[in-house]
Amino acid sequence: MTDQEPGRVDRVVMRDIRKRYGMVDALRGVTLRVGPGEVVGLVGDNAAGKSTLMKVLAGAVVPDSGEIVFDGRPVAFANPKDARELGIEMVYQDLALCDDIDVAGNLFLGREPRKAGGMMLDVRKMHADARRHLDALNIRIPLTDIPVGGLSGGQRQAVAIARAVTFGPKLLILDEPTAALAVAEVETVLELIKTVSAQGVSVILITHRLQDLFRVCDRLCVMYEGTLRADLDARSTSLERLVSEIVAHDEGEKEGSRR
Repeated sequence: MTDQEPGRVDRVVMRDIRKRYGMVDALRGVTLRVGPGEVVGLVGDNAAGKSTLMKVLAGAVVPDSGEIVFDGRPVAFANPKDARELGIEMVYQDLALCDDIDVAGNLFLGREPRKAGGMMLDVRKMHADARRHLDALNIRIPLTDIPVGGLSGGQRQAVAIARAVTFGPKLLILDEPTAALAVAEVETVLELIKTVSAQGVSVILITHRLQDLFRVCDRLCVMYEGTLRADLDARSTSLERLVSEIVAHDEGEKEGSRR
C-alpha cells in the first residue's frame, strides 16, 4: 500500500506517518491514500490514532516523520492555514459555530463581502451567496438570517459542512458528523456527503456509526493502536468483518497483547 496502484491517481497519500507523545506512539508508520471524489471511512476504537492522523493532515499536528503527497507533490504543513491553502478542510466534532450569528454570517465569518471602499458589509450579497451555496448542496434551511443557535443538530452540522465547502476544498475531513443526531438528520448529513463527493471533493469520514459507512463510503480504513490495520472495499465488506478488524479479533494478536 505504500506505492500508488498502476493507473490510480491519488488526491493525497500519507506515507509512513509517525507521531510520539512522550512514551506513547500515537502513530506508528501509517500510510493512507484517498482518490479524487472518493469517500473513505476512517474507523477504529478510542485511542486508535484516527484523530491524530487527521490533525496531521489538517495541519494541526506536525508529525515526527513521514511524507504527505498532495495532488502529486510532497507537502509539509506547519499549521492549519498551510493545509487550507492547499484545499484541505476539517470539520471538527464541536463544529465551532457562533450560535448568536445567523446562517449567512457563519458561512462567511471572517470573509464577509464588503461594499466598494471596504468599510461596510455587503449584507445583501452575503445572504444571496449563502442561499446559493446552501441550494447547491441541497441543504434545506429556508432562511439565511436566523441565528444558528436556533437550528436543529442536523441543520447545524449542515451549516458547518457548507462553511467548509465555501473555501472550495479538494479534501474534506469530517469528525463524527452524525453523532447525537436523530435518524432524519443523519439522512440529511449522509446525503450531503454524497453531494459533496459527487462534485469531486474527496471526503474522509470519522464515525462510530458503522452502519452509515456502508451508505456513503468507497473504502473503509481501520486503525488499531496507531497503525492502519485494514484497508477494505466497502462494497465487498460485511459489518461483521469490519467490527472484527476494529476490535483486532485475532487470537494471535490477543496472545501477543497479553505478553
